[in-house]
Amino acid sequence: MRPWAALAGALLLAACLPEPAPRLPAAPVPMGAAIIVDAQPVPMDASAPQRVEVGNFRYAGGLVLTSQQTSRLHGFSDLKVSPDGRLLAIGDQSDLLEARIVLDDQGRLAGLADARLTALKEVTGVDLYAGGQEEYDSEGIVRLPSGDTVVSFEQHDRVLAYRDVAGVPRAAPMPAARYTHNKGMEALAAAPEAGPDAYRVGLEASGELFLCRLSADCRPDGRVDLEGSELVAMDRLPGGRRAYLFRSFSALRGNVIVLRIVDASGATVDRLQIARPMTVDNLEGVAAVPRGRGVRFYLIADDNFGTYDGKPTDQKTLLLAFDWQPK
Repeated sequence: MRPWAALAGALLLAACLPEPAPRLPAAPVPMGAAIIVDAQPVPMDASAPQRVEVGNFRYAGGLVLTSQQTSRLHGFSDLKVSPDGRLLAIGDQSDLLEARIVLDDQGRLAGLADARLTALKEVTGVDLYAGGQEEYDSEGIVRLPSGDTVVSFEQHDRVLAYRDVAGVPRAAPMPAARYTHNKGMEALAAAPEAGPDAYRVGLEASGELFLCRLSADCRPDGRVDLEGSELVAMDRLPGGRRAYLFRSFSALRGNVIVLRIVDASGATVDRLQIARPMTVDNLEGVAAVPRGRGVRFYLIADDNFGTYDGKPTDQKTLLLAFDWQPK
């Protein structure tokens, strides 16, 4: 083959090869660093793309979240969303995501803007990530009317309160309970009716609830019926109602997620089950935002950083939205 022909062939082959995957940093991005979040829309049910209703719930959009700027946009265990659309989410390796929810002309979930990722610190001032899995396993998050951001942890069971998420936290009251390893304080929600510094804690394995205050301590506050699942998140609704998120998994059915709404007495008002063939993953966080006479629920998935027992999986960081209108 002539030299120019060989060169042309090599150039043609190179043009056909896929571009190499971008190099992503292995550690958290710098404190408070801005990132761009890419959002790929997903239907509620890929087998029936036009389907948007399940009982009294209406699908308001769903996204697969990724970023080309950091390897830390993974593992989200909880989120809260304010009425103005500001999102606060915690990854289970102590990465804090703050962003603004973007809606389309129909009010459906379209993306995230103004995103910032922060590596949370320990009471000693070092990054929690540096302490390893036993120390950084953050699970629940809430921002209180007092201005404090409260985060709950498993494995090394504890609660930390941040006046400034970029600063050093202080130890916060936690329930005096029997903890199951890696199935502890998964659920966290504000309790403003009990004070601006009050929050509720829910235990994953037992469903026990506790009412705590930063200025006081924690006391038992009942128990939620797990119905054979695990409690992974909760939030408060208007009128004394609450929303609980439950998760179960089996090799046959995969992830089965149940969002249950209860009234002030604890009686079930409504429920949403998310399971195949619907778009579902390891949904671990719930945020309830009043919307007219109803509520918009945002759910976020912990993709376990795309691995399980050291093996790669097809899990994704999902952000889903459902509107609930009581009838």
